[in-house]
Formats: sequence, C-alpha cells, structure tokens
Amino acid sequence: MAYSKLPCNAPEKQQSTEEALTASYRASMRIQAMRINGIAHEASSLRHELSQSQHQLSIWQHTLSWRLTAPLRVVRHLSKGQLPTGRKISDVYRRLQEIYQDEGAAGVRFRISHRLARSSIGRAAERLFERKPTKVVATVDGGAKKTTSILTHEEKINQVYSAYVSQDRLKDFTPRILIIAELSLRQCAKYRVWQKEEQLRSLGWLVDVVDWRETEEALSALQVCTEVIFYRVPAFPAVELLLKEARRLELSPWWEVDDLIFSAEDYKQNGNLATLDKQEQEELLFGVRLFRKCLLSCDKAIASTRVLAQAMQKAGIQHTVVIENALDQQTLDVVADIRQNGVPQHDTQREIRIVYGSGTRTHDADFRLAAAGILAAMQADPRLTLHIIGDLTLPSEFDALGERVQTQTGLDYAAYMHLLAQADITIAPLEPTIFNDAKSNIKFLEAAVLSLPVICSPRDAFMQIVQDGQNGLVAQTDAEWRDAILKLAADSTFRKTLGDQARTDVLDHYSPEAIVKNQVLPAFGKPDVQLSAEFRILCANIYYEPRSFGGATFVAEEMARRLQQQKNTKVAVFTSRPALAQRGKASIRYCMEGTDILGVITPPDHDSVAGLDNTDATLAFKKWVEAFRPSVVHFHATQGLGLGCVRVCMEKNIPYVITLHDAWWLCERQFMVKADGHYCFQEKINLHTCQLCVPHARHLAERQVLMTTAMQHAALLLTPSAEHRALFVANGISADKIRINRNGFLWPKSPHTPRAAGQKLRFGYVGGTEEIKGYSLVKRAFEALKRDDWELIIVDNKLNLGIKSVYTGAWKTQGQVSTIPAYTRETIDAFFNSIDVLLFPSQWKESYGLTVREALSRDVWVISTAPGGQAEDIEDGVNGTLIPIDGRPETLQMAVEDLLDTPGFMQNYVNPNKASLATFEQQSAELGNWLREVAQVSG
Repeated sequence: MAYSKLPCNAPEKQQSTEEALTASYRASMRIQAMRINGIAHEASSLRHELSQSQHQLSIWQHTLSWRLTAPLRVVRHLSKGQLPTGRKISDVYRRLQEIYQDEGAAGVRFRISHRLARSSIGRAAERLFERKPTKVVATVDGGAKKTTSILTHEEKINQVYSAYVSQDRLKDFTPRILIIAELSLRQCAKYRVWQKEEQLRSLGWLVDVVDWRETEEALSALQVCTEVIFYRVPAFPAVELLLKEARRLELSPWWEVDDLIFSAEDYKQNGNLATLDKQEQEELLFGVRLFRKCLLSCDKAIASTRVLAQAMQKAGIQHTVVIENALDQQTLDVVADIRQNGVPQHDTQREIRIVYGSGTRTHDADFRLAAAGILAAMQADPRLTLHIIGDLTLPSEFDALGERVQTQTGLDYAAYMHLLAQADITIAPLEPTIFNDAKSNIKFLEAAVLSLPVICSPRDAFMQIVQDGQNGLVAQTDAEWRDAILKLAADSTFRKTLGDQARTDVLDHYSPEAIVKNQVLPAFGKPDVQLSAEFRILCANIYYEPRSFGGATFVAEEMARRLQQQKNTKVAVFTSRPALAQRGKASIRYCMEGTDILGVITPPDHDSVAGLDNTDATLAFKKWVEAFRPSVVHFHATQGLGLGCVRVCMEKNIPYVITLHDAWWLCERQFMVKADGHYCFQEKINLHTCQLCVPHARHLAERQVLMTTAMQHAALLLTPSAEHRALFVANGISADKIRINRNGFLWPKSPHTPRAAGQKLRFGYVGGTEEIKGYSLVKRAFEALKRDDWELIIVDNKLNLGIKSVYTGAWKTQGQVSTIPAYTRETIDAFFNSIDVLLFPSQWKESYGLTVREALSRDVWVISTAPGGQAEDIEDGVNGTLIPIDGRPETLQMAVEDLLDTPGFMQNYVNPNKASLATFEQQSAELGNWLREVAQVSG
C-alpha cells in the first residue's frame, strides 16, 4: 500500500500542541481528582464498616454459641466458595497469582505469614513455601560431584536485574551528575551541595540532588546519571544499598566532605567534643566509623581543604581532589543587595561591633581560645560590643558586660549576612588541631566579600588567603587577640583598608568563575554531549525481556533488536518491572543484547486510572528521555505506563509514533469485550454505551480527551492490520495519519514434519484461559466430541511467569488433552511440528494474530474467527477455516469435526499462500524508514 509523505506544518503544529497540552493536563487533573476522591470515599466507607464489624464481632465472639458453631461456619463459607472472612476463594487465588507473578514465592509467603501471624495455618504456609534445598548432581568429571542450584523463575528474573551493567553503556547517555547528600545542615548544603550544583551546571553538566534518606528517589536517580557524588553520607544500610547499586551500574562514586569526620583519632582532638554530653559524644564517634566506611566504599574523594585531602589519602583514597568552599550566586546577590540598599548604621564613636558567627554549640571550645583576649579588649574599650549569631555557651566572665553582649539565633542566610554586614570587626577563632586545620575559611570569605576586617586563628585554610596586616589579622595568644581587636577599634581607616583588600583578594581567588576554572573543571571537565549514534529510537512497551509476555511484547522485542542493527541507529527501551527486594517504586536500568532498558513499577490492573495517567512512570520517562535524547519515540503497547509519557514528548518537541495494537486507545476495556465475555461490536464508539458497560468508570470523557489528544498529535499512527486501521478511521482519526505495519514473526528453520500415517489429528491452542480468546469454547467444543481420534495440546502461557493457569484434569473428553509451557524462539518449531491444526476462536476482532501467522508459515491449518486482523491472511478452505464470532461452542465443534471427517486432507498439506505473509525483515525495514521520515519531517 502506497502512502503520501507526512505533512510538515511546524507553526500550526506548535500552536495546536500548546492547546492540546492544556486540554490533556486539564483532563489529567480531573481524572486524578476523581481517583483521589474515590480512594478517600472508599477508605472512609471501609473504616466505618470495619468499626461496626469489629464492634459486632466483639459482642458475638464472647457468646458460647459463637464458639461452638465456629467449625460449621467455616464449612458453610467453604461450600459457598468463600474463605471464613467472606472473601471469594477465586478472588484470593487470582490475587495470589498476581503476587506470585510480580514477587514470586517470597511475596506470597510474606503476605500469608503476615496475615496469619502465628496461627497453625500460617506455620503450614511457611512450610509450604519454604525454599527447597540446593540439588546435588553427580557428574562424571574426575570423579567429583558438583553442586548446582536449581533456580526458581523469580531467581532467573532477579539475575537479569541484578547483573552488572558495563560502564561502556554510559557513553550513550547525556552526561549527568547525581549528588546524594546530607541536606539537613543548611550551611553545609549551601557550600558543598547547592554551590557544587551551580558550578557543575556552569560547565554544562546536568545535575540532580537527592537527600540520602530518600532511598527510592536516589535509586531512580542513579539509573540515569553518569557520575555520582556522596556528600557527607554515612554508610547506613540504606546508603550501602545505594553504593551497591552504583557498583552494579559500574559508576565510579565520589565521596565528599568538608570536615574531618572520618578519622576517630583526629576527630577526638576536637576540643568541642568536651562540651557535649557522653551520649552525644558516643553518637558522633559512631558516626565517624560510618563516614569512614562510606569513604572507603568509594573510588574517589572531594575535600574542601588540602589538609582534609591529605587525611583522605592517608585513609586509603588516592584519587582525591580539592574544591574549596567559595562564593556563589546567592552570596553575591545578597551582598549586591546590601551594598546597594545598605544596612542600619551605628555611631562608631559610641559603639564598635564585634560579630562572631558561631553556627552551632560545637564551637564553644573555639571561642574559649579567644575569650580572654576579647574580654580584655572589651574591658579596655567600653565602645566594644559582642554580637553572637548562633548557639554558643559564653564563659561566665562575660556576664558582667550585660547588654554589651547580644545573641541572635534562627536566622536564614540572607538575614545572617545582613546582620554580619553591620559589624565593624569579625572574628574566626579555631583551636590548633588537625581537625580545625582541615576546616575551610568560610568565615573569612563571608566577612571579606562585605569588605569587613577579620581576625582569625592561623589555621591552614585561612593562611592560604590571609596576609597578616594586609587583608586581615592573625592572632594566637590572649594578648594578640586583645591587641588586634583594640587596634581595629581605634582606627577606622585601617579597618576599611583591610576590608577592601580582603574583598579584592576573595573575589580574585574564590569567585564562581575562579573556582570553576581552577578546581571544578580539572576535576570533572566539561561534559561530552556527543552521542554515539545519529539516529536514536526510544521504544516504550509495557513488557520486555526478561518479562516477555504476549504477542505485542514479542514484536516489540524483535523490532528493537532489528532496528538496533540498522546503520547508525541506537535503540533504548522504557518498560515495566516486577517488584524487587529493597527497591520499592524505584526504577531500574539494565541491558539486554546491547539495548539499554529502564523498568518502572506499574499500578495493579484494578487501578485503571493510575494505569491511564501514571505520574510515577511519567517522571521516570522524562528522566529517561533526557538521558537518552531520542530522535523519535515509538509507543508500542503502553497500557499501565500511562499517557503522561506522550505529554513529555509533546513538551520536549520530540516526534512520536504510536502502534495501535489493540482497542485500549478507544475503549476502557482493552479488547472491547463486555463483562459477559462477548465482544462489543461498536464501530463508532459511543460513550453513553460505554458508560452502561462500565458503570463504575466515571472518567470516560476525560479518558477520551487524553487518548484523542495523544493520537491526534502523534507524528504517525501504525496498525498491524487493515481491519484494525478501519476501526480508528471510523472514530475520527485521519486516514492519512494511519499506516499498516504488519507484524513479522519467527519463520520456521525447517519444513513442517508431516503427520505419520494413521496418527490422530493433532490440535493446538495457545490463547490462555481468557474468555476473550475462546478458552471455554475450546473446552466445551471438545467435551462435546463423541470420538477419540484426536489430540489437543494446550499452551499454558503463564507457566514461564511461574504461574500454572491451565487445569485440564477435570475436562470430560474422549480424546487426549495435555498442557505444555509457552514456546520460545528455540522451541517454536518443535511445538508446531507437534500439531496439525491451530485453534484461534478469538471472540473479538483481533488487531493481528501473531500465532495465526506462525502457524500458516509452518503449514499448519488454522481454525479462526472472522472478521478481524487474525483472519486477513486466511483464505477459507485453502489454508484455514473461518467461523463467525458468535460465542457458540457448536460452531467451533462443527469446524473441528469437518477436519476429523477428512483426515487424509491434512496428510501432506502445504499452505499455498505463504509468500504473502509478512516477515520481521519487512516489518523492521518499513518501521525504520517511517521512523526516520518522522524524525526528519519534525526536525
């Protein structure tokens, strides 16, 4: 089929995109509000019912008759298919299947044991789900015995997700640095986190900042970063999990700190420890061990001073860099405001203000170092006043000074700087210890940028910038502190000279530009934003390896592989993941056959609104898009991932293509199958009819807005069949926008093995137990056969997910019925060699029917319903039998008996129409060309 070129009307499209986004967000807000209100109402009702039930039950349970009739009530509930709680056993079984599928036996065991606690049933459940021992297998290998583990399905899945991802994969992502940080210490966060973010962004890096306590958020952020810094983070178990994840992703983590808090020997020299009670001291020293453990778990380290860097190297981290605390834009903006608007003035003939920024009470010992000199100066010059910003325990001698000593606490940074700017003299005393030599010179920077004179102790970081008598004063003894204060108090010109020179020197050495150029750039460099492939495709599909499930997933996987092989093309995948231990809702990045994949948690099936507009998945998708920077996005089967992903593409002006695999884009019921199991034959969707079908769904109008907006603003829509295309055209989608991209499939590696002479006719069914696929029709039709000259093989397509869903033991048939697991790429030929006829009695108009094509290519006759995409390659009486979608087992039975009555016809049957079937090569070539066309037109 020939298609015209896609139109290019960028200005009109841009305008309509803005309008469409507005409409989509409004619908999203309404639909989420409905969901929240529904949850709140349901919770309120349940609480009320629970309260009433508990009260009534409490009364009943204290009666003798209640206790005596307990066994009878249990039997009565069981006879009605209910648990003693009143819940249907079938519902419990279905829920256990869902849990097992997502979390394995461990999830089932946890829930049962949690619900039943110490009861005998709970203990029995523990024994039932107890892990089987490792199997010992004797092997002929030098007479030795080897022990091999038989992995459960859950363990095989976890092996994929826990596998290390090569560092080479990082070259395919946008350079991004993640800072996992201690954010509760405001000054530390300002100078080491927010300042670092600003510096790195100025070099072109993308930067994310996450509090180390937000484990799930940090885990998700690790998936899309190319560098990670752990700032002032202790090695608590949650942090060790983050470190382990960084190792799995083969990141080379940095550990950063601005205090010597990782060496117990050096930390104990801090005289301020003595001001704390014993418990606080023990907690701090315990923290030192955790900080050291985290440091040594990293490959590289960032220190705020050279002494700190030396201590890190001594601890065992050789790759250590120094990035000093410096000026940042916030500081410069505050200072600019102060210099422009001024601060309250005071008469220096009457008052000379000494300001000390203590910060916390751990500076008591530091202040005592200068206390005698300060007191002596204040006694000598009655104009001197002392203003303390922060917590500080003053020596009792200062009590005599009365109101000449003022303390202010709880100030934010801007208020602190405004108060500091009112100083005439600032001080920065520090004890002579290696702990303090490792400290930075923040107090000098903050005063100097305000042109204030500083008197400081000769600690190492201060002496890197302070020149005694030129841009500051240095004091050690009581007399030096007294004389320095009195000298500054007596000479306003000297105060101004020192302050002005200090400002000049600080701006030269510690401006944002200077620090970035001299310290940040050498450590991190500029990010390389060049991508490894010119054409980049991001595919979104609800399932993907290792959770392959359903025909749409199989096609999505195959297309990703084949598109990846096209010239200068790179493919990434966005999909769902199962519940994994210790990950919560965090996303996970893994790699399969050279394809980078990001998996996210999706809501349960019963929460259809969350699956329609999944805010968590949208956020993860946005990060994945920023990391991968696709040329085009291809949305495959996306139910559960949500339509927020489409809005991300619209907002970032990334062209997207949607493959319409089923009716999810039109109908609340994905396959347009009503509650009674029958197909809804609507051609043009009528929401009034739909509302009667799903009366509980109050969001259908908003749903339609979201869906229509997404489809109308797609660059291209694809369907696997003409029948399916017609459905969407009938519902208002422009025919010019929808193209048919027929699904390929795995062709046989060798010819079909003919049925042996006299062998019974062999039928196969692969649709699962869903009513819509015709499972009950197959059961009733074959139970109605009054002959035994046949065999039926039923594929249980959930066995590979660890769930048994097909039970044929109760079938009352004369022929033989057996079950097998779903076939794989390796076993598909063997399966079709074992049957002569494929049963495909689907009760809806399938969009395609992959299994039908697999059978037709292998000379297997197909009995299929029509109309629908499943029937488009079947010529009735030539390569298959077509029956109506009527829900009657008699119709299927007649088709089966017609074949049984002419078994010779199938003896050497060969499908004469195989040449017209699609191939993966054709599909991927067609899809690749269209995706490139879309990217070029939109670009």
